[in-house]
Amino acid sequence: MLLLSCAAMAGCLGTDDEEEKDTDDPADEKPAWLDASDAGYTYASDVDNHRSLMNDLCEIKDAASSDGGYDFTGAKAIYTDGKNAQKDDGSYRTLAGFASATGKNHDYDSYYEMNGSIGAHIMAAMDGTGDFEGTSDTVRYQGIAKLTVNMGMVGYTLHELNAAIIKAEAGNWGTDDAQHAWDEGWAFFHGPDEHYGCSPAKVMEKRAGDFGTADADGVAATFAATESAMNAGLTALQNENMQGVVDARDEILKNLVIVYSQAVLKYTSKMDSNTTAEKYQAEGYAFWKAIEAYAAPHMHDGCYNMAVGHKVMMMGEIDASACDAFIWTNGSQDPNGTKDTCYNTVNHMVSTDATDEAGCDGYKSMYYMDNYAATMMNNVLDLTDASQLGTSYDVTAWLQPVWDHYGITSSDIGSM
Repeated sequence: MLLLSCAAMAGCLGTDDEEEKDTDDPADEKPAWLDASDAGYTYASDVDNHRSLMNDLCEIKDAASSDGGYDFTGAKAIYTDGKNAQKDDGSYRTLAGFASATGKNHDYDSYYEMNGSIGAHIMAAMDGTGDFEGTSDTVRYQGIAKLTVNMGMVGYTLHELNAAIIKAEAGNWGTDDAQHAWDEGWAFFHGPDEHYGCSPAKVMEKRAGDFGTADADGVAATFAATESAMNAGLTALQNENMQGVVDARDEILKNLVIVYSQAVLKYTSKMDSNTTAEKYQAEGYAFWKAIEAYAAPHMHDGCYNMAVGHKVMMMGEIDASACDAFIWTNGSQDPNGTKDTCYNTVNHMVSTDATDEAGCDGYKSMYYMDNYAATMMNNVLDLTDASQLGTSYDVTAWLQPVWDHYGITSSDIGSM
């Protein structure tokens, strides 16, 4: 994984999990867009403040854009200080407050081995440090716009869904507890209908258009499944059905993996552009970071072989000992017993690179490559390596084991 600037840990303002209740002061009339539901989901609790955070995302994107004069300072101020999600005590809920916090219920921090890892990625784009060191304004804009919406809000969503499960496991099923956390998940994933264009949910619509996975009305299959699972999960909480809640959370995660796989496939394939390759690479990078923590652990490890042209065989999820388990055998994979093969006794794969016994003996545990496919993905999406530009990449083989793990089919992914 790529290293990020430690400066990214700054900007944690307040605790985002503090639940501020709205007052009953009739003078505090809320905007019409804070109605009872968003899309096909009706909230069981008051999450107006959480929903208002989506407007911050819209304004961060506008400030950081070329039309906004690449005002990265202004975008950072909204990100760290907040602007639209004001609490009863006068403070603001901020995306930085969540992204830089520790102990959240998602997998990003454990995967990156860094507290506040979501904030680290976002702040690197804001400040032009770490993975964004020396990159252009175009690249930094893509990082800011897409990391905040996708890695940031998706992380927020997954945290709240998992928080709902934790609260339910403790017997706190009600609208002030588990159901409230579940509602927050939709508030952060979809937000108000009027600000839907700045949400992760909008990405589902766009990628369905790219991959032919929308229905006749243009509704993305991923969105329909996610919305249905959100409603099913809320009903399960209301009925105190734990398995139903867990199943709903897992379905949502599956569809997040689908949509961000589609996004990575699209933008890595467009990196051969003569004029906008760095833009597409930055988009691919940001979408990949939205799911890397949930995808990379299921990607291929590799066995490197010096004797066959320094090639790496992708082996699935293995440990180093599997690289010692290649044997040159006569006809073990041929019913007629006439074809010699380099066969692995652990995962029963056959090397197509090793064509003789010397080549087969070139696989050794000392050449084991952990997270090989994820490393290759990060190399392609290294924003500081211009040599990666100018090539159209097909990363399907790297992502296939991830799809297998989550039960994702080729029809779920679709085709461009």
